[in-house]
Amino acid sequence: MADISTDIDLGAHLSGRIDGMRDALIALAQDLIRIPTLNPPGENYAAICDYLDRRLKASGFETQLIRATGAPGDSDRFPRWNIVARREGARAGDCVHFNSHTDVVEVGQGWTCDPFGGELRDGRIYGRGACDMKGGLATSIIAAEAFIAECPDFAGAIEISGTADEESGGYGGVAYLAEQGFFAPSRVQHVIIPEPLNKDRICLGHRGGWWAEIETKGEIAHGSMPFLGDCAIRHMGAVLDAFEETLFPAMAARYTEMPVVPDGARQSTMNINSVHGGQPEQSSDYTGLPAHCVPDSCRIVIDRRFLIEENVDSVRTEITELLEGLKATRPDFDYTLREINRVIPSMTDRAAPVVTTVGAAIRSVMGKDPTYVASPGSYDQKHIDRIGKLKNCIAYGPGVLELAHKPDEWIGVDDMLDSAKVMAHSLRTLLAP
Repeated sequence: MADISTDIDLGAHLSGRIDGMRDALIALAQDLIRIPTLNPPGENYAAICDYLDRRLKASGFETQLIRATGAPGDSDRFPRWNIVARREGARAGDCVHFNSHTDVVEVGQGWTCDPFGGELRDGRIYGRGACDMKGGLATSIIAAEAFIAECPDFAGAIEISGTADEESGGYGGVAYLAEQGFFAPSRVQHVIIPEPLNKDRICLGHRGGWWAEIETKGEIAHGSMPFLGDCAIRHMGAVLDAFEETLFPAMAARYTEMPVVPDGARQSTMNINSVHGGQPEQSSDYTGLPAHCVPDSCRIVIDRRFLIEENVDSVRTEITELLEGLKATRPDFDYTLREINRVIPSMTDRAAPVVTTVGAAIRSVMGKDPTYVASPGSYDQKHIDRIGKLKNCIAYGPGVLELAHKPDEWIGVDDMLDSAKVMAHSLRTLLAP
């Protein structure tokens, strides 16, 4: 029988060690934020991998830097670099892998601080990527270092990865690594992705996504005689009207049993990402007037998020049937439909080992039961599940989900410390029972 008092002492020592690493955690998160890994186009991936390479080697990890050659977005100017670091234990056992993406989205408007300054103010670290998800990456590193210091004879292995392109689909990052076998169940048994889902919530999976471009066709003519042409933008207006009248009400009536947050995302949804019609916009220094032309093309990009109860092929069929209906009833209506990407929903069982382990760690560290959620948007669990064939995967990390991609994005230092304790206690259960 295990010595309960010794187990309690070890947990207390582990939490205490992490509290003592507060300054190191802050400095690490700030360093990561100060490397502007904007995607698109995919800047400074090599720089952040080099930084992580030095940091993790100093902690005894063996590292590999892997370029996703040939992946979408990869080029000599913007190479898709990833890092996988592994620390072997004293004997055989499971491998626990912490996967974080290193890319961040565009800065946008409305910031009151330097988006790449990593400013510490009132217990919060500010910057693009602070919440999503460089704070989570820093947290996982500190958790692993604290655990190794307290339990140097652990079994199995710990891996930490920093991967590219999650914000644009993950094909130059986790998808590429999964194709190379890095997430094969024979190699890795437990995966934790420190996405910002709040420190007391375990994210079991995500909705599906179907992205497509629709183009309506017209005929160019002089703008003073539009009756001699055919306006593609008016045809697109008919498409948007059909969406409003038919598709959006149908989607609003569908509801998932997945615990998706926030509640509005428990319905099927669709976003119109962009509309482009007629002449290309001129540069801001152009001072002339537009030409007088009837537009012969209009394009929209749609982002359709669907539920685990739906089927991706039926999602496409629903759009196609709407367009075909317009083609049959609207004079001169013509279109093309191009699928851009599809993501199948992913959902880990609540009885999976990584779920129960992290849940118990949340209870131990925070004295409360975890909340089980699913994400409204997809993240790299999709590739670990579908390509890697590894089901024992969750998202768990510090940060407030609603801050992702917002101006003045921040991560709370205390939240990172609590999450680091949860991660370290989970390592103790899985690798040093």
